[in-house]
Amino acid sequence: MRSRDVGGLTGVPGGPVCLLLLLPPSGRRAGRRRAAPGSGILGAVALDDASTLIGFDSLLDDEERMIQQTVRSFVDKRVRPNIGHWFEESIAPMELAAELGALGLFGMHLTGYGCAGTSAVGYGLACLELEAGDSGLRSFVSVQGSLSMFSIWRWGSEEQKREWLPRLAAGEAVGCFGLTEPDFGSNPAGMRTTARRDGDDWVLDGTKMWITNGSLADVATVWARTDDGIRGFLVPRATPGFTASDVHHKLSLRASATSELSLQGVRLPASAMLPEARGLSGPLSCLNEARFGIVWGAMGAARDCINTALRYAVERVQFDKPVAAFQLTQAKLADATVELSKGLLLAMHLGRMKDRGTLRPEQVSIGKLNNVREAIAIARTCRTILGAAGITTEYSVLRHANNLESVLTYEGTSEVHQLAIGQALTGLSAYR
Repeated sequence: MRSRDVGGLTGVPGGPVCLLLLLPPSGRRAGRRRAAPGSGILGAVALDDASTLIGFDSLLDDEERMIQQTVRSFVDKRVRPNIGHWFEESIAPMELAAELGALGLFGMHLTGYGCAGTSAVGYGLACLELEAGDSGLRSFVSVQGSLSMFSIWRWGSEEQKREWLPRLAAGEAVGCFGLTEPDFGSNPAGMRTTARRDGDDWVLDGTKMWITNGSLADVATVWARTDDGIRGFLVPRATPGFTASDVHHKLSLRASATSELSLQGVRLPASAMLPEARGLSGPLSCLNEARFGIVWGAMGAARDCINTALRYAVERVQFDKPVAAFQLTQAKLADATVELSKGLLLAMHLGRMKDRGTLRPEQVSIGKLNNVREAIAIARTCRTILGAAGITTEYSVLRHANNLESVLTYEGTSEVHQLAIGQALTGLSAYR
């Protein structure tokens, strides 16, 4: 194996370069800071990061800690100064794609073809830090890596992998994943998009809805009904008959592109089909990958809400003392931190299981159901601590709450995950 130089950094022999693992940890470590001047409470200190209360950092090895600190530093420098504007103006920041690719974040848990090959826990920590910035940013990375790239990596031909994965990993190309339809969300088996044979070609017709990255994508993984069951196809952006249009007037995920895909007589060669995927097991396996990232990401949003509320409560003075000194405020912060701590420990447990190869879909459902549900409750509680200031984009909490409304729904609604867990418990399906 050979080393290569990327952006002034020399890659280590033995695999593809991952700048993520070559960058030194940056950003200050979580510590304590003093209460606001004039608070009247001498020597009072407050945690900078609520997740440190249970010593979560002690569960990480050096490589995992470096991944977390590097992504956190990127978010602090490139996302936090701009995200309020991007959200308010509904801008998907495509200029970050190349930077995210250079960090090795796209498909980072996959191996070969320019992918970083990190652990599942490493990938989870990256999702945690990305969503602490904004759910739209984590969604961009999740869809690129866990849906678009994973569908090719797991189910594609060698030719498809070589054509697309290196470009997607580098952020030189963007991918999306077309499964949901206007009339079939939680029930993908009812999809109406079809693919029919015409000589050696395939012709696709149908509509996909609520597709993250859709209008940005250079290639779409589209799932369609055939005479041989549900199959996946790679549809390049320039294919005649394929169009993507953005969904407007969103109140959630405003810094993310959400699109409708239209396929009208889209003609593809036989080589466009994902050869190894047959039936719903193909797309559902991809969704499980994305759901795992959500388990971690939701806790990033929750942590950012608590930390924002904590800073505000220590500095905001009412009735001649900091808001943080009131019992009701401390009760809110304490309860939120307890739920954050439980969610982080659940995410870590599932991550270690995934790294051992023992994680099951119903266990991912437990993580997705619990952590998103608790994250949105934490966001709403933290908004009340900020009072009227909490409704502006100057603070992150209501933006996170709005975003989490989407996260609560996509990759399986809370109700669907409840039924998945119920089926695992009882052995009986309640879907029909």
